[in-house]
Amino acid sequence: MIDRARLESIVREAGRMAYDTWPGGGHALEVWEKSPNNPVCAADIAVDNFLKRELGALLPSAGWLSEETTDAPDRLGHDGLGAGLAWLVDPIDGTRDFIHGRPGWAVSVALVSSGRPLFGMLHAPARGEFWYAEAGRGAWRNGEPLVASSRTALPGARVPVDHLPPVDADLTKVDKPNSIALRIAMVAADEADLLATLRWGWEWDIAAAALIAREAGAAVTDAFGGPLNYNKRDPRAFGVLVTAPAIHAAAVDRLADRARELAAR
Repeated sequence: MIDRARLESIVREAGRMAYDTWPGGGHALEVWEKSPNNPVCAADIAVDNFLKRELGALLPSAGWLSEETTDAPDRLGHDGLGAGLAWLVDPIDGTRDFIHGRPGWAVSVALVSSGRPLFGMLHAPARGEFWYAEAGRGAWRNGEPLVASSRTALPGARVPVDHLPPVDADLTKVDKPNSIALRIAMVAADEADLLATLRWGWEWDIAAAALIAREAGAAVTDAFGGPLNYNKRDPRAFGVLVTAPAIHAAAVDRLADRARELAAR
C-alpha cells in the first residue's frame, strides 16, 4: 500500500529541515503566538508545508490533519465518517523545547485507516533518535526493537513530569521532554512506566507515539481507560494514559475522580 522506505526518507528530511533551524544549533528563529501561551515558529510552518506536499504525493488518497494546517472536512472522506486513510501530523511536537534550544522535540507522522494507526514515525534529530512502528509488526528505535515497561506495581512507577502532586508522591519523577510524543515513547522504550495527561488534547500529538507504545506492548487508552480513535470529526480526546500493562487498571482507578472532574469543566 505504501513505500515505507520513502515514508521514512520524507520524515527524516522533515527532521533535518527542523534541526537546521533549531536554536540549539546556534540558529536565529522567528517565533510568535497563535494564541496566548501557544507558541509557533517559522520551522513549524516550513516543515508542515513540506510534509503536506511530500506525503500527499506519496499517498494522494489520504486526508490530512495537522496542528499547523486549518482543518478541512474533506479529510473525513465521502461518507463524512473518517473511515478512510488520513495523515496525522505534528511538524514539531514540543515547540517550547525547540524554540528554547532544548532537545525534547520531534517530528510526528502517523497514517491512520478507519480510525486506527497503521504506521507511526517520530524523528528527534536533536536526540539522535528515529522511532518507527507498524500495526501488528512491532516498534523500533534506531533499528532496535522496543519492549515496553513490565512494571507490576503502581507505587514507584517512573513518570516523566516536572512535579508530582502530594497524592502521587509514591511515584518517581524522570526526565520530561516537552514533546508528549516522546514522553509516550519513553514507556515503549522502558524508560518510563506511566504517562498520563488529564486535559483535552489533539490526535496529531499522540497518534504516532501511541502506535509505537502499543506495538512495544504498552497499554494505551484515554484518561478513562477507553479506546483511542483517530480522524474523528472532532479530533480531540480527553487525556492519554500509557502504562506498563500490569499497572494500567490501578492507574485508571487512581486518576478516575480527577479525570471526571477536569473533563466536566
